Amino acid sequence: MSEEKKRSGQFVVPGERLGVIEEFTPGPGTYTEQGVVYSKIVGCALLDMLNKKVLVYPLVHAASAPRTGSVVTGQVSDMQSKRATLRIFKIGEKNLTGFFSGILHVSEASPRYVETMFDVCKTGDIMRAKVVSEKNRTYQLSTADNDLGVILAFCSACGHVLTLTKQNMQCAKCGKIEMRKVASDYGKWDTEE
Repeated sequence: MSEEKKRSGQFVVPGERLGVIEEFTPGPGTYTEQGVVYSKIVGCALLDMLNKKVLVYPLVHAASAPRTGSVVTGQVSDMQSKRATLRIFKIGEKNLTGFFSGILHVSEASPRYVETMFDVCKTGDIMRAKVVSEKNRTYQLSTADNDLGVILAFCSACGHVLTLTKQNMQCAKCGKIEMRKVASDYGKWDTEE
């Protein structure tokens, strides 16, 4: 049995020799150099002897990253009067294994004028936002749409979940009243997501 036959279905890394172009047509996940077919990616080699083709199925898929237009969910990790930083942990419906950071500027927080970010969100709040720019790998966010904004807020005095009233947010535990820019579905966010 040749070395190539033994390698079918085996784990391969980039640069690993899979065969020569006289024997196999290179397929996805491969490249050729001076007549030799090599693995381009980490994966499992498949040598199709019937069709004389070699390919590599990826074992590691590219990580998801926010793109302009993506709707993301994150937790407010830092606050200043003109901006908030969110730790993005979800893109659309997909939970991420790591996280990305996004910046929400006061000018993108609401369709109406907002003087300070402290009227929009507080550290620890869970927010849904849209990526409006990813220039220089800095994710600029917006919560100006009706379905974007805080989806779960916590009292800044005692940490209890805030309840949405007609005009503001109120803590059922300590009674503190606070302001937030809430999403239209505030309080319906499943904490098990």
